[in-house]
Amino acid sequence: MKAPPHHEVIISGAGPVGLFLACELALAKCSVLILEKAEDPHTPLKQLPFGIRGLSAPSIEALDRRGLLDQLELHKRLKNPHVNAGTGARRQVGHFAGIPFHEGDIDPTHWRYRLPSSTDTSLVSEMAELEAVLTRRALALGVEIKRGLAVTDFQQTEHGVTVHHGQQAFEARWLVGCDGSRSVVRKLGGFEFAGTEPEFTGYTARVEIADPEKLKPGRNLTATGMYLQSQPGYLMIQDFDGGAFHGSDQPITVEHVQAVLRRISETDVTLSALHTAATWTDRARQATAYRNGRLLLAGDAAHIHSPLGGQGLNLGLGDAMNLGWKLAATIKEQAPAGLLDSYHAERYPIGAQVLDWSRAQVAIMKPGPTARALNAIVRDLINTHDGATYFAGRVWGVSMRYDLGSDHPLVGRSVPNFQLADGATIGESLRDGQGMLLDFGASSALEHLANEFGRRIAYRPVKAAQFGLSAALIRPDGVVAGACDGDADHRPLRQAAERWFVSGAGPASR
Repeated sequence: MKAPPHHEVIISGAGPVGLFLACELALAKCSVLILEKAEDPHTPLKQLPFGIRGLSAPSIEALDRRGLLDQLELHKRLKNPHVNAGTGARRQVGHFAGIPFHEGDIDPTHWRYRLPSSTDTSLVSEMAELEAVLTRRALALGVEIKRGLAVTDFQQTEHGVTVHHGQQAFEARWLVGCDGSRSVVRKLGGFEFAGTEPEFTGYTARVEIADPEKLKPGRNLTATGMYLQSQPGYLMIQDFDGGAFHGSDQPITVEHVQAVLRRISETDVTLSALHTAATWTDRARQATAYRNGRLLLAGDAAHIHSPLGGQGLNLGLGDAMNLGWKLAATIKEQAPAGLLDSYHAERYPIGAQVLDWSRAQVAIMKPGPTARALNAIVRDLINTHDGATYFAGRVWGVSMRYDLGSDHPLVGRSVPNFQLADGATIGESLRDGQGMLLDFGASSALEHLANEFGRRIAYRPVKAAQFGLSAALIRPDGVVAGACDGDADHRPLRQAAERWFVSGAGPASR
């Protein structure tokens, strides 16, 4: 019998998370196969405006650090799709539960490590565009993508995983589920998926409205729910039915959407046609472990929640950036003990925060006097400088920090976009996925330390001292793993290097 094809990693799912993870693994010279159940990656719900997503600062930085940000075009011509320009109103730059915060109310000095050269804190992208960019990147790096092949079963052993699509079999050392909220990898892999049940059914629809003047523009909270008309004929509705309709097998008809819209909008608006529609809920669940043996989860396979605020895509891209280099180092036998387990340790708390953020938004959007009272208080807070800055920091991800056990305020954060001595920025210097040791004082001891770890850590002198730093160790995902100030002893940097890397011969390429 012919032996099954063998890869180092099989990824189930060719959405943005699976594609980005594949790119990270292939960048480290791992052989990757993606199995995607959909034959056609282009669906109506991925096109404008349904496919519009807001990218947060960590996602933007990740794309920039891999040379992909410049390939995204939509944000260059569409800065804020929900606010009309030229109205004289303050520019809305985000929201919490539909309560806007505005550009002029935010104090960026609270984020002291964001330099003038930093990438944007937020921008809009389109799912179809992002997937196209990541697909091109994955194919260029040698990733194999098979569409129309859903994972139907698998068996794992101590040494690998056999993955099945019907009668076809594929062998790999690892299997990663990036296959969405109904993940087969999660369901068959023995993962517990704990959380809370939904409060509402959400509707996203493209319709023709016979009398659009009966609907108010923008986002509208009513006594029975919420509706939003972002562009003419494009609707989002929240019906607080406990998720009953989404969980049923009933078809989404124009009559049904019209009935829900009339009840929520408290009008007798008429829909003359329904072109595209989908439902969703605020069900919030998270895998209690992101790894089971040689099985791993990322993206919606690991956590689901309401799409309010658009943080699901960003959470998944963060999973991919965190997991990619760690799994690659494990495969190449260049991983210190416990490196792969740090994926769950770091990403699970971030996921839990986003789920609670989603639940909090639902709590103040529910119909009733209690939610209205909470909504009014949060609105007052957001309309202060400190409040707007706090909410922006959470929504944009600029306040995100991993707990790496260090008291240094920079450790665990995204590295500032320093300019190096050769004129390149951090964003430009992380393209190859190496770690870096930044030297702010031309220390030969630091260069020797970096060379001990060979091609895993590149020694990089920095153009000018900043924030009182003498040195900083940067992981391949752009996270500061260790930092020293002024004349401080550099021993913590060695400890950090030994925690995240293994030594090897040969200096890193400059």
